[in-house]
Amino acid sequence: MQYPRRTVSGKRPGATVAVFVLDEQGRPLMPCSEKRARLLLARGRARVHRVVPFVIRLVDRSRDTCVFQPLRVKLDPGSKATGLALVRDGDAIDRATGDVHRAAVVLNLFELAHRGRQISEALTARRQLRRRRRGKLRYRAPRFLNRGNKQRGWLAPSLKHRVDTTLAWVRRLQRWAPVTAISAELVRFDMQKLQNPEITGVDYQQGTLAGYELREYLLEKWSRKCAYCGAEQVPLQIEHIHPTARGGSNRASNLCLACEPCNRKKAAQPVEVFLARDPKRLAAILAQAKRSLKDAAAVNATRWALVAALQATGLPVETASGGQTKFNRCRLSLPKPTHSTRPALAMSRWYALGAGRR
Repeated sequence: MQYPRRTVSGKRPGATVAVFVLDEQGRPLMPCSEKRARLLLARGRARVHRVVPFVIRLVDRSRDTCVFQPLRVKLDPGSKATGLALVRDGDAIDRATGDVHRAAVVLNLFELAHRGRQISEALTARRQLRRRRRGKLRYRAPRFLNRGNKQRGWLAPSLKHRVDTTLAWVRRLQRWAPVTAISAELVRFDMQKLQNPEITGVDYQQGTLAGYELREYLLEKWSRKCAYCGAEQVPLQIEHIHPTARGGSNRASNLCLACEPCNRKKAAQPVEVFLARDPKRLAAILAQAKRSLKDAAAVNATRWALVAALQATGLPVETASGGQTKFNRCRLSLPKPTHSTRPALAMSRWYALGAGRR
């Protein structure tokens, strides 16, 4: 589990991460600011209940005498990491039109790193070990007798891990904060549409691309950089690695992003000719172009299993598309996780609250 930096939890630049608060009987109360938590600890009115994430327990306050506001857990599921946000729901008035719409104040941001790849590698190693051990036996029992254990809705262990760990952290947040609702991004990737944007009719396979366009897919695949020069923070254009004038297709595996100077300079040249003097970059581009869609497949396989698990908590569950998530993130000026945070950053919160000196 990775925790956010201390200054990326709210709309205002100076906003800080909220601290979870429990009453004297261990029941969740409304989170408080770091400054208030520091004062409660210094005056002896609270004790450190948990260090990471930081949770305090009051010694002179009961849940029955407190006032609560609606809190919501928002989820952004992914293949390698899942983003979690604890927000406080409220209403905001548009000064221009006078309309009232729902607003949210972010209290905490988390990033849950999944171990699907490690689980898959461990299962592969176990399978190879058992195969080698069975090969040394004089009599090898037929394997097909034990292959009927996959029921409807079965998920591979590396995929089920994503659902189980996400649900476990939702339940932890319920123990530390009075959560009243859950919102989850329900993403569906169309594999054939990602590979071939022009697919139609009988060639079209399995579903529609919900809330995720080809350009957004390419931006993530090529890390928002020019594939030929590595330029960042510049307008990028969709470019054919193998030009269509020389038989190239419009499949996603033949598309990349390029800045305008590189796009003009390459023109209709084959990529091998254009990068003849830079074989290292040429090999990297060809390898990146053939990257598989296993991450999208993992999200597709676990989307409904995660929703069913969240509904089992008894809280109202709200689902939305990836486009809606991006719109809300831009509207609230929230940062996009960069997967570079470390658990050690959360320890700075511990010492900042004075718990490290106790």
